[in-house]
Amino acid sequence: MNTYGINLKLKIYGGSHDERIGMTLDGIPTGEKVDMTALAAFMARRAPGNDPYSTKRKEPDTPVFLSGIDENGVTTGERIEAVIYNTNQHSGDYSSLADTPRPSHADYAARMKYGDKVDLRGGGHFSGRLTAPMCIAGGICLQMLERRGISIAAHISSVGNLADETFDKVTVSKSDFDVLRSHSFPTISEEAGAKMREAIEKARLDCDSVGGTVECAVIGLPVGWGEHMFCGVEGRISSIVFGIPAVKGVEFGLGFGSSALLGSQNNDPFETDGERIYTKTNNCGGILGGMTNGMPLIFRAAIKPTPSIGKEQDSVSLSRMENVKMTVSGRHDPCIVPRAVPVFEAAAAIALVDMMLDK
Repeated sequence: MNTYGINLKLKIYGGSHDERIGMTLDGIPTGEKVDMTALAAFMARRAPGNDPYSTKRKEPDTPVFLSGIDENGVTTGERIEAVIYNTNQHSGDYSSLADTPRPSHADYAARMKYGDKVDLRGGGHFSGRLTAPMCIAGGICLQMLERRGISIAAHISSVGNLADETFDKVTVSKSDFDVLRSHSFPTISEEAGAKMREAIEKARLDCDSVGGTVECAVIGLPVGWGEHMFCGVEGRISSIVFGIPAVKGVEFGLGFGSSALLGSQNNDPFETDGERIYTKTNNCGGILGGMTNGMPLIFRAAIKPTPSIGKEQDSVSLSRMENVKMTVSGRHDPCIVPRAVPVFEAAAAIALVDMMLDK
């Protein structure tokens, strides 16, 4: 089940060490201009090997469009298909995984479900590498939303127990997004970012890894996108966000924090300036009854530590049914969070364009 969407139909295919990975996207209307330079810059933010805090696997992640976009970069209304050719696989690093599953990876469950022929090189079909095609679709959707006055940005809100500043839930603006994007490491506070980089480097030198959270904000949304019950904004965003490997939790607005408050503390009072209606606070994260309320949409996601680490761990030999010790070789991010930031922007954009097309 690698397809997402109600009005859009996004399908992602391929494996981490296949010759190519790709995506098909149905439902994008005719006449949408795709700025290929901007798309390439967006893709580069997620691509591996571009900073000292990510995997040493170097991939250009240049999308090649096979259909759906004409020679002028304009959508034709037909299915958009794009591929990325893998160029730097080290498949030999994963030769032992057929018999010894890595702790906290999909290896064991995938082997039991799909049999001993399942491709686990680099994580195979379960790898974070598959977020690259998601970013192709998301990059297109981000441009569509920007033309309609809707902007999305995300940042690292924490690494381990180190926290960044948060978006102002009421007044966050496009200028805040511009300042954030001017930082080489995607945090609001550069001081917090420096401490996070130190924590990531420490984990790397210890042959370990560290997790964290990402906060994403959307501004410019009109009132009334989404539906109640099973097609609510929270559900449609969460379902694609949970398609990002290593995500273990999603919350909107105050999220779990709201459960500790009284109703009088949590409620967002309405106000008007005579022209528009807004709320004084935004504990709901811009969503009421599954629908947008015109305030900034704010959500956060928790990302587990990279399970591929160089420390010795306990596992089993499936063929011998014996307990064994193992270490994971290969090239891996000591922290997934920095490269995940644009993926959350992509996921939010895809979900929101899908909702926009409800209309």
